[in-house]
This record gives sequence, structure tokens and C-alpha cells, in this order.
Amino acid sequence: MKIFKLAFVLLFCAITVYGVNKRPLTVIFDTDMGNDVDDVLALDMLYKYQDANMINLAAIINNKGNAYAVPFLHLMNQWYGYHNIPLGNVVHSPVKEGKKTYYVEHVYNLKNTANAFVFSTYRNEIETQDAVMLYRKMLAAQPDHSVVIISVGFSTNLSRLMSSEADQYSELRGADLVKRKVKFLSLMGGDFRDNRKPEFNIRLDVRSAKDVLENWPGKIYVSPWELGGAVKFSGEVVAKELNYTSKENPLVKAYEYYLPMPYDREVWDLTSVLYAIEPSSKYFTTSKAGKITVDEKGNTFFQKDKKGERYILSANAKQLQQMKTRMEELVKQKPKNI
Repeated sequence: MKIFKLAFVLLFCAITVYGVNKRPLTVIFDTDMGNDVDDVLALDMLYKYQDANMINLAAIINNKGNAYAVPFLHLMNQWYGYHNIPLGNVVHSPVKEGKKTYYVEHVYNLKNTANAFVFSTYRNEIETQDAVMLYRKMLAAQPDHSVVIISVGFSTNLSRLMSSEADQYSELRGADLVKRKVKFLSLMGGDFRDNRKPEFNIRLDVRSAKDVLENWPGKIYVSPWELGGAVKFSGEVVAKELNYTSKENPLVKAYEYYLPMPYDREVWDLTSVLYAIEPSSKYFTTSKAGKITVDEKGNTFFQKDKKGERYILSANAKQLQQMKTRMEELVKQKPKNI
């Protein structure tokens, strides 16, 4: 009986210790919000993971020169009830958008029939920081090898982070800080088909993408164009399943504005979010280790190499369907703070 009691106590202690040590995954989201509506869906997924205490969304960082990207991100934080998630912004972005009204501007300035701002409650003071400084501040404060970075746009901020100098946050140079603090980078970008083309996230800032994909001091799991393009998020989910509140939903308004409804949209950015939080074989097949090179036009090439730290994600038909189901399941969930 004593032996049984001792075994039970030891088992209880082991479970308790495991529960205490299993902390939410620390995530930094680096996005080109405004270019495509998949960024909004990807961010919604992250809020839902935060709701479930699976992650700590430590920062959201904009990597594109759109004046309304950060205000829209601020609005999203406020609407979902995560007022304290810090926002970073790229400085002097090489990627700038033209005069077209993108959904980030449309939603932020959306007015009702009374000519009042629809999201007036969330148009309060916006605090933002230089992207590289925010990266350094956040990384320096975390345990070693604990942070997952999700990059679903241009690599400008990541390249600048690697070349950053020691500062008040850390005595380490950027590449060394990344090597010490980052668990892995989940990146959406590139086209690795035989008939490849320069992919959007790569070709608009080739220099930065080449620097990151070839020189990042750690593991990168790449979700390429062809993977996200093989799955489409159902517009019916947006049109019919997100009526969980009487308040206007900025995700719905962004989706409705982006293209004429109803439409299904590819899930490029959502794949990198899903892999970062749930890197399961249920959804993904991961290549052998290798290296990636980028040519001057933005074409991307992968070569297997046991010493490499680059991995390409793919999926079969069954995995694609399970991926689609999981993404739509997450977005359909009512936000905890609504």
C-alpha cells in the first residue's frame, strides 16, 4: 500500500510539474497587412490561439510602407480585446503602395449612414515602435530558444534585425540575438516548383529575402506559394459564420471590401501560422534539411543538405483538407473578449 501511495504521489508531482512548465508559445507576427486579405485571416487565427492560451502574441510588426497598416492593426488589437500587444513599424520601407484604397484604409475610415466612423471606439491613440528596436526589446526579454517568428510578408525587418548592433536591450548583435532567442522562423514565401516564378514576398525586396533565406542563423520552415495556393478559405464562412456579435466585425468588412462577394481565397499566410502553432503531420509534410538560394530576380531554389537548416512544407490531398477544416474552425470561433 505504501509503495502504491508513493507511486501515486510521484505521478501527481510529474503531472503537476509538466503542467506548470508547459507555457504558451511566444510568437511575434511580422506581416504586410493590407496587400491581401489572407493576412487578416491569419491574424484572426493568432487571436484565437491567444484566446485558448496556446500562445503569447508578444508583438505584431508591419513590414510594408502603407500608412494605414499599423492603424488597422491597432484597431484589430482593440476589437479583439488585446489592447496591450505592442506594434512595430518598418522604417523607410523599400515596398510602398500606391494611391489605391486598400482594405486597411477602407476599414479604418469606414462610416455608417449617419456619417460616423463604424469603428470609432477603436480609433484612439496609437503607440508604435521602430520594428527592429521592438524585435530586439522582445527577444532580449525572452528565455533562450523560446520565440517563434512568423513572417508572412517582406523580409525587410528580419534582415535589418540580423545586422542590428548592440543596444540598451542586449549586448548581442542582431544575428547572435536571433541565434540565442529564436526557436524557429515560420516564413511564407518563395516558389519551388520546376516552373517557378519570383514570388511576391520575395521579389519586392529581393535583397532582404536573399539575406534572410540564405543567412538566417537558425531553422526556417518555408510555406511556399504552391502550398497556400492549393487550399481556399471559404467565403461562406465569412458571410454566414461570423455573426457572433451585433458589433461590426473588421475581418468581415476587410474580406467584403477586398473582392466582390462571395469568393474563396487562398490561404498562403494562414499556412505559416498553422505550422508555427500546430506543426503536425496531420497538416504538413516537412522536407529533409537543406539550403535555399535566391537569384537576383527573386527565384528561390532548394537543395537538400544535411547541414542545412531550411525546410520546405508540402501537403497531400488529405492533409490539405484537414488544414482547411482546422483554419475555418478557428476563424469561426467566437473571440473570447467579444
